[in-house]
Amino acid sequence: YNGLLEAAADAMVVVDRFHLVQLANQALTEYRRELTWATRGRRGRKVDPEWAQRNRLLRAGETLTAEETAKMHDAMRTADPSGGLEKCWQAKELLRNLLALARAGGPDRSLIWQRLTDFYTHCADSEIAQLRRLAWTVNAWQPSIIEGLITGISNGRTEGYNRIVKHIGRIAFGFRNTGNQKRRIRFACTRASRRA
Repeated sequence: YNGLLEAAADAMVVVDRFHLVQLANQALTEYRRELTWATRGRRGRKVDPEWAQRNRLLRAGETLTAEETAKMHDAMRTADPSGGLEKCWQAKELLRNLLALARAGGPDRSLIWQRLTDFYTHCADSEIAQLRRLAWTVNAWQPSIIEGLITGISNGRTEGYNRIVKHIGRIAFGFRNTGNQKRRIRFACTRASRRA
């Protein structure tokens, strides 16, 4: 028990990268919806350029082809000549660039601080409420984010299993007894079932 307490005293909270990207996507979506209400006085429709590009806005920048990127940027400029929508997308990509350092295997602290500064500066200069709120959230969790980047620890695997469990519950429309539910979840979460 004493050894556990000593280990817990040195423990550090680590923020998962998945949730930070989710917050950035949420800020982008909120700005896009507010933009539609402000300019059109209604919810988005297929004919609105910012609504038509909503899925591309949330995708990782490197997964877009050159044609898709050009189409998305043209749509953003058409929908928001002030450039706010483009700034939100750029902030999301700056945050993703910072979080990509976790894959580098113990990144240099100076590079982490440089990318953090780029992100904070962009959010502050944008004068967009959603981005400032995102920057304050990142700032509040900054030590835990940096620790996550240095250690490379992630709960991605746990999130994946959690998604499988929820998906099975939806497919079954509920189970009659908990034994069947446990067996079905255990089967779905083993590697043998995924290979099949």
